[in-house]
Amino acid sequence: MSEGKIVKVSGPLVVAEGMRDANMFDVVRVGRQKLIGEVIEMRGDRASVQVYEETAGLGPGDEVVSTGAPLSVELGPGLIEGIFDGIERPLEVIRSMVGSNITRGIDVTALDHEKKWDFTPTVKVGDRVVPGDVIGTVQETIVILHKIMVPVGIEGEITEIKSGSFTIVDTVAVVRDAAGEQHEVCMMQRCPVRRARPIKQKLSVAAPMITGQRIIDTFFPVAKGGTAAIPGPFGSGKTVVQHQLAKWSDVDVVVYIGCGERGNEMTDVLREFPELKDPKTGESLMKRTVLIANTSDMPVAAREASIYTGITIAEYFRDMGYSVAIMADSTSRWAEALREMSGRLEEMPGEEGYPAYLTSRLAQFYERAGRVQCLGSDERIGSLTAIGAVSPPGGDISEPVSQATLRIVKVYWGLDSSLAYRRHFPAINWLTSYSLYADTLGWWMNKHVDEDWMKLRAEAMALLQQESELDEIVRLVGVDALSPSDRLVLEVARSIREDYLQQNAFDDNDAHASHQKQVKLLKMVLSYYAEGKRALAAGADMGKLFELPVREMISRAKSVTEADMDDYYNKVQQELEQSVADLVAKEG
Repeated sequence: MSEGKIVKVSGPLVVAEGMRDANMFDVVRVGRQKLIGEVIEMRGDRASVQVYEETAGLGPGDEVVSTGAPLSVELGPGLIEGIFDGIERPLEVIRSMVGSNITRGIDVTALDHEKKWDFTPTVKVGDRVVPGDVIGTVQETIVILHKIMVPVGIEGEITEIKSGSFTIVDTVAVVRDAAGEQHEVCMMQRCPVRRARPIKQKLSVAAPMITGQRIIDTFFPVAKGGTAAIPGPFGSGKTVVQHQLAKWSDVDVVVYIGCGERGNEMTDVLREFPELKDPKTGESLMKRTVLIANTSDMPVAAREASIYTGITIAEYFRDMGYSVAIMADSTSRWAEALREMSGRLEEMPGEEGYPAYLTSRLAQFYERAGRVQCLGSDERIGSLTAIGAVSPPGGDISEPVSQATLRIVKVYWGLDSSLAYRRHFPAINWLTSYSLYADTLGWWMNKHVDEDWMKLRAEAMALLQQESELDEIVRLVGVDALSPSDRLVLEVARSIREDYLQQNAFDDNDAHASHQKQVKLLKMVLSYYAEGKRALAAGADMGKLFELPVREMISRAKSVTEADMDDYYNKVQQELEQSVADLVAKEG
């Protein structure tokens, strides 16, 4: 343990001397109130400390004491449904102790060390275990079965295993290693946040993360274990898209980080999630969710740590073999915290004042995503999907955080304020967004959803691209100058935008669409295009083609329930073929 004295205080940065025995990223206690901090720079015996609480009242001569351990989180039963700040302090417990505002220097455990959990062993005395092996389970919520794993560094033979109700710090198993030493295992682990949890190996992505959002699933899919960014200007719907992904994605666990966003947005999450029903289980969405709340009115320094806290918790559930999604809202606010601390350290600034290591820090975060073979002898496979919102000033994605992010992630969902103002949700621009997983996942969709999936996707995207090109001509010479076939392209592209891509988050039947429903909706629109081309070639009147009653049936299709979709689809296809045939017979 190293003790020193403060020589300088600059906002959340404290410089202390006499800290020669301290190490980088050691947690320290600062001043009489024992404020929590972390060593972020060492120069000789001087340590620069990032303090995670308000530093008012600190001054030269106050004591700084190193704990000798890095910033770590407690991992165990009690995480699910938890609401924590950026350094894993339980906000609900703190509120019950001191009220709505966090009192400086408050010292509470992240998880409840007194609550008892029912532990069911899955191994017996004499079994040999290695790091990562599951020795027992706890039914943490009705949805999540919490798997108690052997910590890293412990390997050997089970000499004692218990069954019953225990706290997370009680010994539930004893392991004897090859040297004969006994190791006690409890239900809680402590894990440093700035290092990725160990795995056996990283695997290539194999399946999409199904979100129920048609523009994402069809045009710009993200893989389970993939990375995605949602850049967009103020008011374009970044937070709302992340809320939708957290609600509807087919993952087992969601870790949602409110990193520097406004408090009212986090309040919406806290109010909505307990009331929302998980479509897979029918239970409250909070039964599989962990929330990290470090909003804009909370300490800047803790904002920087919140992302690491969140992803370490996400890795823990991934190591159980679960599919996990982490939402970071937003990495721009996290980068601003980096910039502030870098400025106070008087480091050489990079572009727009951000530190020169901005890209590498972002890469360290996103590279912890992935589909992996977990530690353990049962060869579990888990995945961690990272989705980060980016808030570029004025929506200008040429700024450093957006550009650094785009060089790292594989999926770009570019939000467009003009679409948001037209109430088009999700406001993802189909002309500027992209997914580098599209081809890989396209084969999966062809195999598991519809053999024509990639063909349908390509045709729809080509029509939207043609619409963009034709819009230029329309602005110059007017729509009447277009040929009937070009007018048909515009009509069908409008149908793709309004009847397929646009969704109503408040409509129970439209807020989420399965792959099976998506492919039928898209086939309806493209069938109209195919039949329309045939009718125009046969000499049918363009105006009457656009006024066919089946058009209204197609536009209403997205509000049809999943159960009724097959019958409705067949009815629309029959009506379309019949009405076009009648039109051709009459007009052709």
